[in-house]
Amino acid sequence: MDKVLRIKISLCCLCLCLASMLLSCGSSKKSLGVSDKTLRRLNENALTFEQKRKFDYFFHEAVRQKGLDNLDEAFELYSHCLEIDSTSAATLYELGKFYMYLGQPDKGESFLRKAMLTEPGNYWYKETLAGYYQRKGETEKGIAVIEDMVEQFPSRLEPLMALVDLYNRAQDYEKVIHTLDRLEKLDGKSEQISMEKFRMYLAMDDNERAFAEIENLAKEYPYEMRYLTMLGDVYLENGKEEEAYSTFQQVLSTEPGYAPAMLSMATYYNKTGQDSLYRAQLDSLLLNQKVESNTKVNIMRQLIMRSERGDKDSTQIVGLFNSMLAQEQENADVAMLAAQYLLSKRMDEEAKPVLQQVVDIDPENKPARLQLLSFAISKEDLDEVIRLCAPAVEYMPEALEFYYYWGIAHYQKKQHDEALEVFKKGVRQVDANSDKNMVSDFYSIMGDLYHIKKMNAEAYEAYDSALVYKPDNIGALNNYAYYLSVERKDLDKAEEMSYRTVKAESTNSTYLDTYAWILFEKGKFAEARIYIDQAILNGGDKSSVVMEHGGDIYYQVGEPDKALEYWIQAEKLAQESADDENEARDEKELKLLKKKIANKKYYAE
Repeated sequence: MDKVLRIKISLCCLCLCLASMLLSCGSSKKSLGVSDKTLRRLNENALTFEQKRKFDYFFHEAVRQKGLDNLDEAFELYSHCLEIDSTSAATLYELGKFYMYLGQPDKGESFLRKAMLTEPGNYWYKETLAGYYQRKGETEKGIAVIEDMVEQFPSRLEPLMALVDLYNRAQDYEKVIHTLDRLEKLDGKSEQISMEKFRMYLAMDDNERAFAEIENLAKEYPYEMRYLTMLGDVYLENGKEEEAYSTFQQVLSTEPGYAPAMLSMATYYNKTGQDSLYRAQLDSLLLNQKVESNTKVNIMRQLIMRSERGDKDSTQIVGLFNSMLAQEQENADVAMLAAQYLLSKRMDEEAKPVLQQVVDIDPENKPARLQLLSFAISKEDLDEVIRLCAPAVEYMPEALEFYYYWGIAHYQKKQHDEALEVFKKGVRQVDANSDKNMVSDFYSIMGDLYHIKKMNAEAYEAYDSALVYKPDNIGALNNYAYYLSVERKDLDKAEEMSYRTVKAESTNSTYLDTYAWILFEKGKFAEARIYIDQAILNGGDKSSVVMEHGGDIYYQVGEPDKALEYWIQAEKLAQESADDENEARDEKELKLLKKKIANKKYYAE
């Protein structure tokens, strides 16, 4: 078979594939953006068979490229389709959207209008153009398109809803009401439609029809107490107190415990200045065990908002919360709202027992427990921290912050074994979603604890883990480097880590001292003096260890008198801090320091 014949066969196969694609796409034309009408028109227009074939191929390839997010290629392909058939509504529509995306709205509008006029029966073309007019604020143009859609697609709700918005923008309230009437005929009477019509009538100063609208809604659903209560609320809000009272009483006679009507009655008493009845009504509602807690919470929120808009007097609100919380609680919702209110009023001491009530009712309430924890931490009440955190990890094992503060509390109480166990439990809960900074701190503290227990291999392993999770964990880098220098091992690694801490915090006396000491251990005495001087200038003169290091370094650079001065200062600081567990030095260290002073000479050990 010759080459030309093979090409012809390939082209025939391609035509057959395209034809089968068109047939198989009938069920998914929405995703391709090609309607049946478009396809029929393409088959009926003046294009030749070859032009039709090319158009179909390039159009479907454009759709495919667009689906792959290859927008440049898709745009070029659609443009080529338009060169083949300048009357293709589908192509005009797609290019119109592209021009909108490219920031050429005028050109985009022109293409969308051409698409709509070419295929006036296409709902989506008109909806896209109308949406553009709405966003642009061209209300009249938007109304014209959508009114046409309403006539053409009388069973669809969306165009009518869009018309309501546009007529509202134009402040054509009569047209809004007319459109709402059309919606009502199509979808039935509803609270949303009636309330919108009510609002329109009020805007038109037509109170008679406004009230009639809500009255009709209540008549439409005579057994729905919500609408009748709403009618009473509308009466009350618009100065019709007698009608409001009568309506609320009608509701309560039908359904005596109906909470919204009871609240509306409280509002009525408050508005008419009947304070004693107002408070009694609130008590009957808020202290009623049959009323659900979510209803009580909503009522209290309304009362809080009303109070904040008024005199902002918290006395009544706090009194109501206290009375409610004295009763058995369905759940922790009321107590949590009370705690939030007290905290917002900076009544922290009053909030504490309420937060504890929340935790007692709902042990898994993390925000309440964390708030109590913050109070305990601020007062440095380590026992309270432990009391709050220990049960928390049973209820919320994935919450690493509770392990952290629990472990820290034991650490600060010098309960090192207990602290280490807590952190071990914590790291067992670590997963891909855990906070890497916190996990790094876990391992860093574990490294410190292992070092205290003389388990240096385990300490270094923990520090390595800390740096895996957070390579710039400055505390881990410093301690790791210092402990290596004390053992006089891996000093190059120690120097590199310590230098990173000094670079990060150039005035931190602890980090400067560590770096100076590592340089000292490496025999770089002149450099060590530069950094120990900086450490002393930045507060290191209050540390016995830093001053002793200063003496050691000055001795090695040939200044024994200065060294002796620093050693004497180091001994004095050690005596002053003997009662401070965090600063106290062990006997072996002090014995070596005294030896240096006595002999005016540096000793390594």
